[in-house]
Amino acid sequence: MTPIRVTSLDYLKEITGGESEIMKEFILMFFEQLPEFRDGMTEFLAQKRWKELGELAHKAKSSVMTFGMNDLGHQLKELQLKTQRLEEVESYPEYVDRFIGLIAQAEAELQGDMDKL
Repeated sequence: MTPIRVTSLDYLKEITGGESEIMKEFILMFFEQLPEFRDGMTEFLAQKRWKELGELAHKAKSSVMTFGMNDLGHQLKELQLKTQRLEEVESYPEYVDRFIGLIAQAEAELQGDMDKL
């Protein structure tokens, strides 16, 4: 059984006119951002730097939504708003864990897509 994809290239195709070279550039830029997102969120969470965690969630949101990860985008927005109001601090690790898990799956999917473009 094929696992359910977490990414979609529909929006990317729309904004690039389906140009595979431009699509590859977008994917590569995303790959370059992943360590910053992953490491930053983990670090800010561990150091209880909520403001920075929220800012990074905001930055990651537009990147993941470019690749059709709208649910994750909405979760990042929730995390951002919660950090601004310092609400439900105990829920932050769950958001970060979910983000890291989905990003790993997205990376694998997009790597496969790159090979086909």
